[in-house]
Amino acid sequence: MADKISKTDREWETELTPEQYRVCRCGGTEAPFTGKYAETKTPGTYTCACCGQELFDSDAKYDSGSGWPSYYQPVTKTSVEEHIDAGHGMVRTEVTCSKCGAHLGHVFPDGPKPTGLRYCINSVALDLKERK
Repeated sequence: MADKISKTDREWETELTPEQYRVCRCGGTEAPFTGKYAETKTPGTYTCACCGQELFDSDAKYDSGSGWPSYYQPVTKTSVEEHIDAGHGMVRTEVTCSKCGAHLGHVFPDGPKPTGLRYCINSVALDLKERK
């Protein structure tokens, strides 16, 4: 993996939209069923909206009914990092970009085979590089 990206909050704030900053740098979430990739079926690779690192492939995307884009695995085991999130009165596993630390969403153990995982990711944290 390439070196980690380190920027100040001010640098991120000037590079991202207000919604991207709120979600990716402040740990927010977008409302369910509102994100641009929630229903997308376009083949391609989903990259981090903050740094461009490849995160998820459309082949691992499925309709979880949750209202957020869902994937059963990342592109590689090292493209995302997982952290315990004990906020909002519950314990969940937060998913961040391993290159820049952007908050992407959460992973849950209720996904489909082959992994049984559901990476529930905010659309605003992603960009889609379409396959030709």
